[in-house]
Amino acid sequence: MNNSTSWQPSSNIETLKQRAAFISDIRHFFASRHVVEVETPLLSQGTVTDVHLDAFNTNFEHDTSGENKTLYLQTSPEFAMKRLLCAGSGPIFQISKAFRNETAGRFHNPEFTMLEWYRPDFDEHQLMDELDDLLQHLLNCERGLRVNYQQVFIETLGIDPMQESLEELKVVVLSHSPNDDWVEAETNKDTLLQWLFSILIEPTLGFDPKSKSWQPCFVYDFPSSQAALAKVNSENEQVSHRFELYFKGVELANGYFELQSEVEQLQRFEKDNQQRLSINKAAKPIDHNLIDALTVGLPSCAGVAVGIDRLFMLKVGAKSIADVISFDVSRC
Repeated sequence: MNNSTSWQPSSNIETLKQRAAFISDIRHFFASRHVVEVETPLLSQGTVTDVHLDAFNTNFEHDTSGENKTLYLQTSPEFAMKRLLCAGSGPIFQISKAFRNETAGRFHNPEFTMLEWYRPDFDEHQLMDELDDLLQHLLNCERGLRVNYQQVFIETLGIDPMQESLEELKVVVLSHSPNDDWVEAETNKDTLLQWLFSILIEPTLGFDPKSKSWQPCFVYDFPSSQAALAKVNSENEQVSHRFELYFKGVELANGYFELQSEVEQLQRFEKDNQQRLSINKAAKPIDHNLIDALTVGLPSCAGVAVGIDRLFMLKVGAKSIADVISFDVSRC
């Protein structure tokens, strides 16, 4: 007889009932603000080109062309939701599964649940306001702090991320982690900045050592080289209209004042693929449906993606993502 317990949920049933109520509360929040819930496909012919993201793919054997076709599981519903915005949807939100081919851990499961929403006529600061409202509503926490990316590097590490050279950043990284062999060979300044940010800055964001208390913390004005799908600031081209949200050492959200130019977006995708090839990663198929939609016209809008599993972890005080989902990857 097989006595394995791996068939059992990784969470307990009472927590899953609380999760259901939590997600219902999110839906009510957006319904009260007349933001329409939408559904978009989990499969796509194009995928993300981001060097730091890898999508799962599957083989579709029944395409009308008669040939096998590779389809990709979405890493977020962003591209499809922007196509709806270009078609005139107005404000929209979605709660959906997303998939990222990354190591499972305390805060990540390869299959996870994402909340994403878009607000026409909002910029990133107005969207931060709304995300702040949602966080207070769900977690009964204080309003979030706001710091810009450059400021938090200067205050925490005493360096200016906009001015330091590649070699200077290597010295800083090695001073904190002298045995990291990858550092000397690194040619991308942003990789070093992301290491410093994630290892040394993220765990401190919003923490008051005097009172030993936490507040949510928004970091905004990321470098333009890390803009992803955000606009670059026309008044200061060193920074982009991008923000991230952190609370209790956990990254919760990533948001943009969205790039509208199809030309610039295509150039960014192509540049990503060039960078992927330079580090021996395969280039990824660009989502030309998104590019075509942007050609028709994306309304001025801001959008944000929020990790629901992580948010719910904070709600119930869970230590691992496995504790708040039905079955983590080890049990699926």
